[in-house]
Amino acid sequence: MCEELKKTVEKAWDNRELLGDERVKQAIRDAIDLLDKGKLRTAEPLADGTWQVNEWVKKAVILYFPIQQIEVIEAGPLEFHDKLKLKTGYRELGVRVVPQATARYGAYLAPGVIMMPSYVNIGAYVDEGTMVDTWVTVGSCAQIGKRVHLSGGVGIGGVLEPVQAAPVIIEDNCFVGSRCIVVEGAHICREAVLGANVVITGSTKIIDVTGREPKIYKGYVPPRSVVIPGSYTKQFPAGTYQVPCALIIGQRKASTDLKTTLNDALREFNVSV
Repeated sequence: MCEELKKTVEKAWDNRELLGDERVKQAIRDAIDLLDKGKLRTAEPLADGTWQVNEWVKKAVILYFPIQQIEVIEAGPLEFHDKLKLKTGYRELGVRVVPQATARYGAYLAPGVIMMPSYVNIGAYVDEGTMVDTWVTVGSCAQIGKRVHLSGGVGIGGVLEPVQAAPVIIEDNCFVGSRCIVVEGAHICREAVLGANVVITGSTKIIDVTGREPKIYKGYVPPRSVVIPGSYTKQFPAGTYQVPCALIIGQRKASTDLKTTLNDALREFNVSV
């Protein structure tokens, strides 16, 4: 079935006139329904630990918008005016949703997910046991692993175009501290701990300062890394200034409970954030 959907979506992507065909519209809607159920993903892990971006699925998401009509959506006394309906059926899904939390249809929420007042966009995948805390935003197509804690105010970026671009990936058992921003396809590997206010973009320098010489990553945080905000000195024509970066100050110890609090993880390295 997926191969047929893929062929139809690819044809419609190359020829938008096909969007007037009801069979094409239905194929696109079927793809979004599979996304909503977690049976399709915009990106998925491979056996070797790398991730594959499923471009055709992202194309289906983009094509879904022009075939939908904008309409009024009512939720009790609340009113919305949008092309995408809200996700529903949380009790059957085994998902806890606190009032004012919203997820769009086409986002997958696995059993055991908790959504405090927060927002999850279409194409996102949030795996089992993850906490989406207050005022968290999970952008389109973002991939969030199992038992992740996204603390208050965290911003996880979304991406639809270019279709080949990787989404933000937060792997299993990560702890993302309050007001962190992770965008531009950044990849946070399993069991990493990000201290409050860490900003990770595709070009942010992530400097491992645990060895005799610094080791620099961009858009990638290795497994079990403990990360805090930092800065480095850079010379500009107008003078010397401090530029934000992220510092890897240690590794989460194997003996540490994966449900550790952020403060406990940072206390091991004599850091208070």
